[in-house]
Amino acid sequence: MSDPGNYAGGTDRSIGQLFASATAEMSALVHDEIALAKAEVRQDVKRGVIGSVVFIVAGVLILFSLPVLSFAAAYWIHTSGLGLAWCFGIVGLAFILLAGLLALIAIAKFKKVKPPEKSIASAKQTAAVLQGVKPHPRPAVTAGAIRRTQGGTLVDKAIENRPVQDRAASVARSST
Repeated sequence: MSDPGNYAGGTDRSIGQLFASATAEMSALVHDEIALAKAEVRQDVKRGVIGSVVFIVAGVLILFSLPVLSFAAAYWIHTSGLGLAWCFGIVGLAFILLAGLLALIAIAKFKKVKPPEKSIASAKQTAAVLQGVKPHPRPAVTAGAIRRTQGGTLVDKAIENRPVQDRAASVARSST
């Protein structure tokens, strides 16, 4: 049989081991949440890029094809006996309708872009759990309780009467 205190899940772990384990778990949690947020944002950025490309294509179509194709189509329609002004009007309206259709497709792509809902929910859940955790109060230790081998100066006496602050406890108190 093996000694139950020698494995990682044993109950006889020191405070340092528990703190190291908690720090590693917290670090892994933060890294996992960042990875989840990146994955969700990457998907939405891809949708946004597709929508932007469709808008750009619509703009390019309007700018470059309008002059050439409108003249060609207008003269083709004019061969049917319609007046030249009506022919150019029909062609211009057709290109405007095509651009409007492409713009509607782009708007539909943009509407599919959403905030990273899973990451937000996970971060809120983690924040709710962490807000319930409070550090244990630690008693203030005075410098006078620590024996000094050298003494007698005014600075040493002033230091002896001043309480020593625990930096970790003061940071924990200020963050709650």
